[in-house]
Amino acid sequence: MTENGNFKRRVRARAAKTGESYTAARMHVLPRSANDALPEARRLRLAVAQTTHADDPRDTDKLRWSGQEMRLLMRQAREAGARLVHFPEGATSSPNKRIMSEIGPREIGPSDWRRFEWAVLREELDSTRRLARELGLWTVIGSVHPLTAPHRPHNSLYVVSDRGELVTRYDERLLSNTKISFMYTPGSIPVTFEVDGIRFGCSLGMECNFPEIFTEYERLDVHCVLFSSTGGTPANDSSFAAEVQGYAASNRYWVSFSILAHPGLAGPVSSGIVAPGGRWAAQCPADGTAAISLADIDDNPGDIARPWRRKARSGLYEPHRVAGDPRSDARDRF
Repeated sequence: MTENGNFKRRVRARAAKTGESYTAARMHVLPRSANDALPEARRLRLAVAQTTHADDPRDTDKLRWSGQEMRLLMRQAREAGARLVHFPEGATSSPNKRIMSEIGPREIGPSDWRRFEWAVLREELDSTRRLARELGLWTVIGSVHPLTAPHRPHNSLYVVSDRGELVTRYDERLLSNTKISFMYTPGSIPVTFEVDGIRFGCSLGMECNFPEIFTEYERLDVHCVLFSSTGGTPANDSSFAAEVQGYAASNRYWVSFSILAHPGLAGPVSSGIVAPGGRWAAQCPADGTAAISLADIDDNPGDIARPWRRKARSGLYEPHRVAGDPRSDARDRF
């Protein structure tokens, strides 16, 4: 009896720590035979960041401050043992639609991207890339990515390796009405990359409103989706956070939720990491300050829910259905 009680306590402790369901946690704790051993879990320490909101890319001092703040958080993440740090949408600058409007600020119109201090942005990104190499830290950065005129820029996530190399870039695909009408060129493809055997997918902006983005990444076998956002409207709205919790639970993978911090605007929402069960494994302070939070994520090899849900979606139930519409049978009526 004591042994069984200890076993249950270990299962509950793991479930509380990882956010897994009791059943999934039990699969990790349960003793297994040598012929039925689980593959060893691959693990990685992930840092999620929230950086100070800056919306005027004409202001060189603010652009440089944003870069310095990112690099400070990168150093903190590495000191805490992080292998990868994940930053919000517009971590370098999240251009305000009214500031950028060529007929603004009272009216919103096409953005005048000549107002952006592109040379300063490039200097800050280069400094950040060099620090990633120095620290040996994978770094995912939200930034505007310029295209050749007359094309509008992309709203992007840069993925910088621990060698300081830009290995890929994700461009927001499903844009808001203002973004697609006046500001950005949409992206077209999902993006995945791998660090230490952990496979990541990227999402951005308001894409948490589109479940198909997250189910697509489940089909692409990711273990964690990195979702970066400004935080929604209003900035402390909790709906984005609730949506990513649901995707983590339904798709059985980790989700890193990185948003901008708004000084003086405390609220219920902050950056954090959601475990496959839908619970928060880590969260930054919800006080509007720049910060990081960390969690050790894994590929969850003992999870039985994810393969079962794939099987359930593959036509499993069709042979068991009654031919025709059973509601037309008089015997099924009250």
